[in-house]
Amino acid sequence: MSRSIEAIVFDLDGTLIDGYDAIHAALRFALERLDRPVPGRERVREMVGHGLESLLEQAVGPSLAPEGVRLFRSFYPEVAIDGSRLLPGVRDALDRLHEAGFALSVASNKPPLFSRMILEARGIAARFAAIVGPDDAHPPKPDPAMLTVLLAAMRVPAGRTVCVGDMEVDVEFARAGGCRVVVVPTGSRSEEYLRGAGADAMIANLSELPEAIGAMEHSAD
Repeated sequence: MSRSIEAIVFDLDGTLIDGYDAIHAALRFALERLDRPVPGRERVREMVGHGLESLLEQAVGPSLAPEGVRLFRSFYPEVAIDGSRLLPGVRDALDRLHEAGFALSVASNKPPLFSRMILEARGIAARFAAIVGPDDAHPPKPDPAMLTVLLAAMRVPAGRTVCVGDMEVDVEFARAGGCRVVVVPTGSRSEEYLRGAGADAMIANLSELPEAIGAMEHSAD
């Protein structure tokens, strides 16, 4: 018997990992060299999610953003691993979903080289069929181009795929690609905010995801 959900596409920052310390450190490095004020960590948490270019445009404006991106990229590898940790429940949830036969992948607005570096260091990269990020041919979320790549890699249609993320941009991304979506308030947005984001379900953390997926499958029967 075929199942109604076959694949799960995860966001990275705020969903699988808490990487805000690393992001804040690399942003500080860039802004200090551009002689610009450095936002606090909580403000940076609110600014992330739409890609590195967007983050730097918010921090220094469009004219200095390209140099800010260059500086950020040059320093980020030095702090990416030590400044990023798995969020509660992630490892167990991935193990359970993998054992249940779901195809798993990652779509992040972080450059894919950095995403893979962190996931490999935390020992979970092998759980994912593909790890993608924006490039010249694939704009950042909410554009669904990255999702199209992942669906092809997993060989699963959009209607049998669930996206999981911590922001409204993840909901928009899923809907643009024809997928269902679960949100989790462990990143940039609060539980109260996410209640109005239009997701199919909200969970407290990733440990609840296998049960949430099971409930979504049951509701589709």
